[in-house]
Amino acid sequence: MSVMDVAVLPWRDTKRPLWPLALVVPALPFAALLLAAATRSPWAWWLTPVVILGVIPLIDVLVGDDHTNPPEAAVPALQASPYYRWITYLFLPAQFAALVMACATWTRGPGAAGAVGLVLTIGLVNGIAINTAHELGHKRENVERWLSKIALAPTGYGHFFVEHNRGHHVRVATPEDPASSRLGESYYRFWPRTVLGSLSSAWRLETSRHRLRGRSPWTVRNEILHAWAMTLALFTGLTITFGPRVLPFLLLQAIVGFSVLEAVNYLEHYGLLRQRNAAGRYEKVDPRHSWNSDRLTTNVFLFQLQRHSDHHANPLRRYQVLRSFDVSPQLPAGYATMLLLALIPPLWRRVMDHRVLAHYGGDASLANTTRGYRRR
Repeated sequence: MSVMDVAVLPWRDTKRPLWPLALVVPALPFAALLLAAATRSPWAWWLTPVVILGVIPLIDVLVGDDHTNPPEAAVPALQASPYYRWITYLFLPAQFAALVMACATWTRGPGAAGAVGLVLTIGLVNGIAINTAHELGHKRENVERWLSKIALAPTGYGHFFVEHNRGHHVRVATPEDPASSRLGESYYRFWPRTVLGSLSSAWRLETSRHRLRGRSPWTVRNEILHAWAMTLALFTGLTITFGPRVLPFLLLQAIVGFSVLEAVNYLEHYGLLRQRNAAGRYEKVDPRHSWNSDRLTTNVFLFQLQRHSDHHANPLRRYQVLRSFDVSPQLPAGYATMLLLALIPPLWRRVMDHRVLAHYGGDASLANTTRGYRRR
């Protein structure tokens, strides 16, 4: 075959058969159910946390990175392909089926160890489902935007639909953004700031949108109220079906779920800061303002969320065509591993703080820092 023949061969997505592996996450609770039935052990309900937080990080290390980007000539066809969309659509029925199954299991009494494992299991599934909601919520098609709100319902985090698109993407990597963590700030200090700040920001944004149109925010057209109504309807239906005993489970798994999201937010922009230009405005978002990871395994499971710089530069770009940039700061591991590090502040700072400073040539004044960090 000549060089010319090679040049005209169509580009193929080598990860195409791997993308359905993202559906393993909502399938894991059913594997745990089978394991619990076979062993009659409450520890079977820890299968999902062990796989997501233990096995996947290990596979990440063994498989390594994938730096390949699709050529721009192939992007229109990849974007238009329904194959990639249906994988995100199928996540939702599996997510809700797992939630219903877990509610039934909870009411039967899985024991103390089983109860904790069950909360972590469904919390992790619904927390990762927020990433699916994130992928869908950035698209212009109405069906995908509604599916995004539905995927957010189990965690009660419907306001994320508004705040992420119209708040975070505008203020990312600035001190004004509640979802951008600061150098020297622990996850435990970041959590209340981002949870409360994002909720407050979302309501202000949606209230302003309606008042600019001369109407009250208390309307059926309020996107936050849409999403919260879905959560209320879901929790009410599950409570009627399984009894009030299921309410503590629903609340606990929701807290775990949105805490997983906020842990991901914590590591995505840690310490990164957009500088102000001569006019006093923040510079345009570019690949330097997000932490990235090209670990293949977690990128497949998370719809390439780890190629976060391209996502912020091109929010409408679908997951299958997101690119890796050499100028983006790189995490030393995939998100699953970094999430665990974030839960141990001394270890997190040992791994990450010097990387932030290196990104800014040792000048902490160029980073987004927490109060008192520069003095230290």
